[in-house]
Amino acid sequence: MFALIYDTRELDKPQKRVLSVHKTRQTAERVLEIRMARLGKKVEECDTRIVWVKRTVKREDVVIDRDFSTWKPGEKVPYGETHSDTD
Repeated sequence: MFALIYDTRELDKPQKRVLSVHKTRQTAERVLEIRMARLGKKVEECDTRIVWVKRTVKREDVVIDRDFSTWKPGEKVPYGETHSDTD
């Protein structure tokens, strides 16, 4: 399942709170857009990201890095996500 997690990317805080759970990445992306608009922030500023969770979770659960990955197994990763913007 896809989830929005709150992630400040602080290594000393490995636990991430689940903000919402979704069946598809598209739904998660729409909810993320709504969150960004509500907060008035860009994606880099709102400390929220979409992940594929490897176990069953619900809103307000806590996950750690071994519980999730950026992409669902077998999901087509966009070209821009697989190549660096810099040389």
